[in-house]
Amino acid sequence: MEENLRIDKFLWAVRLFKTRNLAQEKCNKGHVLINDNAVKPSKNVKIGDVIFIKNPPIIRSYKILKLTDKRVSAKLVPDLIVETTPQSELDKLKNIETAFIIRDKGSGRPTKKERRLINKIQENNL
Repeated sequence: MEENLRIDKFLWAVRLFKTRNLAQEKCNKGHVLINDNAVKPSKNVKIGDVIFIKNPPIIRSYKILKLTDKRVSAKLVPDLIVETTPQSELDKLKNIETAFIIRDKGSGRPTKKERRLINKIQENNL
């Protein structure tokens, strides 16, 4: 276990991104913040840092408990990070998910009226 670790490698190791390259791309686009500061993939993280990941329509936040540079199983992730995303952010996501449950599965494309309703809900949550 290391004291300092690159953010892209850590995000990959705790399974927040499927590949390290995806983690690097998100960092380069400014979608990853450490303690409210946009970072590059080479930025080092340490225990106690808070990571924010912009994943529209919400911003997820995680607090680092332990560091590892090896990819861990999903069962071990709660030992390394804890999600601190506010409930209000998670509610936004739930509202959008329920917008897509309006119609029965397999009934085809949404109608024009349903599309307008879905777009309206998404705009209100952004």
